[in-house]
Amino acid sequence: MGIKVFMVSFMFTTILLSVLYLPTKLSIPITRFNPMATLNIVHPSNRTYPVTFAYLISASKGDIIKLKRTLHALYHPGNQYLIHLDYEAPASEHKQIAEFVSNHPVFSLVGNVYIVGKPNLVTYRGPTMLATTLHAMSMLLRCCKWDWFINLSASDYPLVTQDDLIHAFSGLPKDLNFIQHSSQLGWKLNKRGKPIIIDPGLYSRNKSEIWWVIKQRTLPTAFKLYTGSAWTVISRSFAEYSIVGWDNLPRTLLLYYTNFVSSPEGYFQTLICNSVDYKNTTVNHDLHYITWDTPPKQHPRSLGLKDYRRMVQSSRPFARKFKRNDPVLDKIDRELLKRRHGKFTYGGWCAENEKKQRACSSLQGENYGVLKPGAGSRRLKSLLTKIASARSFSKRQCRP
Repeated sequence: MGIKVFMVSFMFTTILLSVLYLPTKLSIPITRFNPMATLNIVHPSNRTYPVTFAYLISASKGDIIKLKRTLHALYHPGNQYLIHLDYEAPASEHKQIAEFVSNHPVFSLVGNVYIVGKPNLVTYRGPTMLATTLHAMSMLLRCCKWDWFINLSASDYPLVTQDDLIHAFSGLPKDLNFIQHSSQLGWKLNKRGKPIIIDPGLYSRNKSEIWWVIKQRTLPTAFKLYTGSAWTVISRSFAEYSIVGWDNLPRTLLLYYTNFVSSPEGYFQTLICNSVDYKNTTVNHDLHYITWDTPPKQHPRSLGLKDYRRMVQSSRPFARKFKRNDPVLDKIDRELLKRRHGKFTYGGWCAENEKKQRACSSLQGENYGVLKPGAGSRRLKSLLTKIASARSFSKRQCRP
């Protein structure tokens, strides 16, 4: 009898401790993603920013210089930044970027720049790039508050200031998702929909090309395939659904796209357009300026000075891709971002003088929450009004 009572008491105690411990365990922050310092900035007026963004900036071996420059151009204390440097990059580069972030006075003070401590091996055209994006989403959802998630690479560059971006997006519904998509797959039906591929990066620490299974599969009938740009601006709500979806569609599609060529160009498009809850939140645009050769090659053209005028006229907030330290980046810094070499893009948070725009290098605590949008905000607002208007919004939305 005593043993039975002991066992019952032991089981009850175990269950109770499990219930009490589980929430505690789930609430333990990821050590590598703790802010380097609590945001101990004086806010005399308790100002906050109307909207904020979470950035994933992906980089590969040899991208350190581009990565640093892109981060400086994108930085804003109201946003969150997660850097993923491919596992293939040498240890010296991982150490270099870690020291750059940890030793930077502004990054250390604000604590909103993070580095993936256990990076993934990313294979071109394989699902490991998609896995990296979902990995970043889950980490940023756990550590920080934000309204939109933006995935960029070290070869991307902004065409507007972050004050411009925040100001332009502040008038939009926060459930909008900017995902360029189409159900007209054309040649991709046979070249991507039917082939089965294996990405060695999922199970190997040595980078190699994807390999193709001889047997092909039929096109799916349980859902409709969509394709589009790998570059997106995703709402927090849809990011949460992608990670912890309350129905099984996100996981079903993730398993399907594990063997799909260039899955980042189809997963989010197919997921959102097959979701009853989210298909009406799509804006059919990737907010990037990208140009291709004729006929198109595997990668887009590298942009230069001759593309500058068209970039500005496009009113898009981002462009890709750029070669390291191309002269057009200096022109963008000078004329669009008001950014000096090695400094941040101009913004209200670092403005020291109301009349003169000086080099933006340090945080002025009393200016936290202050926005100083410029011409870039007006251009971007015009574009957003056009593509998110009721007329074009519904007509171009997840069409079958």
